Amino acid sequence: MRAFFRLTSVLAAFVLTTNVVLAQDKPQVIAVNYPLQYFAERLLGDAAEVVYPVPEGVDPSFWRPSIADISAIQSADLILLNGAGFATWTSRVSLPRSKLIDTSRGLADQFITTESITHSHGEGGEHSHEGTASYTWLDLSMATAQAQAIADAIKARELADATDVDQRMAELAKELQALDVAAGEALRDAGDIVFIATHPRYQYFARAYGLTIISLEWEAGAMPGDDELAELEALAEENGARVLIWEAEPPASARDVVASLGLKDVVFPPLNATSAASQSFAASFSEAVRQLHTAAADASPG
Repeated sequence: MRAFFRLTSVLAAFVLTTNVVLAQDKPQVIAVNYPLQYFAERLLGDAAEVVYPVPEGVDPSFWRPSIADISAIQSADLILLNGAGFATWTSRVSLPRSKLIDTSRGLADQFITTESITHSHGEGGEHSHEGTASYTWLDLSMATAQAQAIADAIKARELADATDVDQRMAELAKELQALDVAAGEALRDAGDIVFIATHPRYQYFARAYGLTIISLEWEAGAMPGDDELAELEALAEENGARVLIWEAEPPASARDVVASLGLKDVVFPPLNATSAASQSFAASFSEAVRQLHTAAADASPG
C-alpha cells in the first residue's frame, strides 16, 4: 500500500512539473499599445500569452522601459510595434529584428505629417510631436490593416493554427468594418462642427470621418490653468468651435468651466493604453463616437 502511495505521489509530481513546463513553453507576444494587444488576443485565442508591458496609468507613447523590462521584451517570441513613430523607445534599444513586426509598415503612404511642437509631460520628459501622427488605429481601415499584419506574423511563426487565425481575422475585420460604418453614419452631419481636442491624438480619426479637430497641448486628466483656459476661449472664438474633446477624464470643475464658455465636451480616450479602455477596444470606440454624435447634435446651430 505504501508503495502505491509513493507511486501516486511521484506521478502527481510528474504531472504538476509537466504542466508548469508546458505553461512556460507557451509563446509570448509583446504589444507596445492596447490596440495591438486587443488585436493579438483576438487572433491568438489561448494559443499564446499577449503581454502589454507598460505599467497602468503610464502613457505608452512616452514610456521608458527599465533594463529588466527590455530583457523580458527581448525574450518574447514576437514583438508588435505600432510604427508611425509611436513608442520611440523601440528605436533606442536593441531588439531582435527577427521578432519585430511593424504593423503599419505597409501604410506609410497614408501617414499624416505633424508640426514641430516640443513640450513636456510630467515625468515623461521633454518630447516633440514633429514628424508623423502615430495614433493610426483611430482610422479603422488602418486598424484593420494592422490587425492583418499581426495575423500574418502569427501564421508565419506558427504561433497558432493558421485556419483558426484566418477565421478570427475575418471576424475581427467584420467587427471593425461595422464600427467604421456606424461611426460614419453617426458623424455624417458633424462636418460643419469645429472640435477642439486637449491633445493632438485624433488626426487619423478626423480624416476618416471628415471632421475638423484643432489640438491643444494640455496634460491628460489635469485641471487646465488660467492661461490654458484663456487659450481655449480664444481658439474657440477664433474658429467657431463648439465641442471640446478631453483625452482623459478631467476634474469636474474643469468640465464646469468649459461649459461656462459655451462649449459642449466629451471624453474620448484614444485607446492607446489599457487603463484608458474601461471596455474593449470596440465598445470604447463605439461609446466615444456616440458621445461625439450627441455633443455635435447639441452644438449644432440648427
